[in-house]
Amino acid sequence: MIHYRVSFDNPLTFYLQIELSLDVAAAATAPLQLQLPAWRPGRYELQNFAKKIQRVEVFDAATGQPLSFRKLTKDRWEVANVAGLTVRVRYNFYAHQMDAGGSWLDETQLYLNPVQALMYVEGRQQEACELTVAIPEGWQIACGLPQTLPNVLAAPNFDHLADSPLIASPTLVHEQYEAGGLPFHVWVQGEAKLNWPQILADFKAFSEVQLQLFGGFPVADYHFLNQFLPYNHYHGVEHNNSTVITLGPAELIMSEGLYKELLGVSCHELFHTWNIKSIRPAEMQPYDYSRENYFRTCFIAEGITTYYGEYLLARSHVRTPEQYFDELNTVLRKHFDDAGGENLSLADASMDLWLDGYKSGVPDRKVSVYHKGALAALILDLTIRQLSSHARSLDDVMRRLYEEFGKTGIGYTEADYIRLVNEVAGRNMQAYFDKFIYGTAPLTDPLNKVLHTVGCQLLVAENGSASEGTFGFRTVVKNERTEVSAIWPNSPAALALTVDDEIVAVNGRRVDMNLQSLLNDGAASYEVSVFRQSRLLTVTLAAMPGVSFGQRYAVNKLEVADTAQQEGFSKWIGWNF
Repeated sequence: MIHYRVSFDNPLTFYLQIELSLDVAAAATAPLQLQLPAWRPGRYELQNFAKKIQRVEVFDAATGQPLSFRKLTKDRWEVANVAGLTVRVRYNFYAHQMDAGGSWLDETQLYLNPVQALMYVEGRQQEACELTVAIPEGWQIACGLPQTLPNVLAAPNFDHLADSPLIASPTLVHEQYEAGGLPFHVWVQGEAKLNWPQILADFKAFSEVQLQLFGGFPVADYHFLNQFLPYNHYHGVEHNNSTVITLGPAELIMSEGLYKELLGVSCHELFHTWNIKSIRPAEMQPYDYSRENYFRTCFIAEGITTYYGEYLLARSHVRTPEQYFDELNTVLRKHFDDAGGENLSLADASMDLWLDGYKSGVPDRKVSVYHKGALAALILDLTIRQLSSHARSLDDVMRRLYEEFGKTGIGYTEADYIRLVNEVAGRNMQAYFDKFIYGTAPLTDPLNKVLHTVGCQLLVAENGSASEGTFGFRTVVKNERTEVSAIWPNSPAALALTVDDEIVAVNGRRVDMNLQSLLNDGAASYEVSVFRQSRLLTVTLAAMPGVSFGQRYAVNKLEVADTAQQEGFSKWIGWNF
């Protein structure tokens, strides 16, 4: 067994003290290699957690004598000549990142994502692990791992340990509900006035719908670890049998605006218990924490989960169809916010998560696996329903994935997913994959077509901003300066402006929070004065008759729907039309 101990001396420094102890076989000939993870599951980019490590020391645990070691890479250490010894490694870890994937230490709590802070022994990742958390008397621990002794957590291997965040605090609040005969725990750290009967009823409802969808649960219990913060915040990360959700401001958790976020992220992260934690891509069986784990199927892992995360809230009657459409419209807005969908496929965007998938990046380069992935999942779900007269749906694809790959621990491939989609649909769906997964075909017409089968439609509205709708550019105001922040390709602005231009006048009139009115008097063209790299220029913006940019899309019910459409709506979303 490999033993870990986490403690802290002075929480004001944010430094945790980490100890790792292990026995080395007397017959061992190879040096001991210690690796700190470079990334964490759920965020597919290198984060180089070694930046948070201070003062690594290695000892012979029996004698206390220092052992010689050297650093091989930015996050790997080697200890030679340790055969037959019990090796103890000590270092400090800086816990000062409050988000759902981070770690935090202060006088009120210890919050730890082990994947950030704990080294593993190369070649011994499958050994059982034990984590002792040294905390003050009166503190309790919220974690998905079982406690074998007070403040001692047990994991069957490093993967489970790394994937089991914990919160230790004297002020943790705990509630519990049951769904499908299984216990679900809701933990809260933070000052918030909560309507527990409503929370537990809503969580129970969407949990039961998910259990029914998959026909089983990969784990024996589940823990929602909530950090309700005193400031605006939103983040959630999935784990083996838990999730961490950071949300704020805490005093507004039960308000409509923030409570819907709590429901959405909680339903989303619970769905991940199946889709990515259990149903895992072949490229991640097992995880390699030392480098990128490239995979082309994040449109399944995140796109389908994003679709179901909001959709199942309506299907479980936690939210109304209209409330679901509001969230779906947010996804539409984010997807159609630029032209990236014309330039990168979903499959390639999955690969590029490791490149710049979580940053805005250069203009119009990429597409979101979350947003386009959710819209592609909606198209697929409604297509399968149409082909089978609602006898089958995307539910069946996910259930088959769970049966064939989640329960068996076998990683699935792109070919496996395509096969299952074809079998459930009852026809060859290669055109769907060529257009929406491996290609860059527009989504608007296909979305509108499938939505009509369930009595809905995709509405399009012109952009009300003169600068964007007519001329194709957006601006931001920085220190009372109006700067160009984005430009639509092939727009009038693309011929005259560049990002970062400071717009100072239109037709000789000074721009001072009045840009839209200056561009909205119906003239065919405008003389626009800009500072570009500290040089004053005047350019001409000429409208393109009949052409507009940045249209807004929204889903709504048809005003008049026939019987088949109304029945389709009911079977899809579980509400009467």
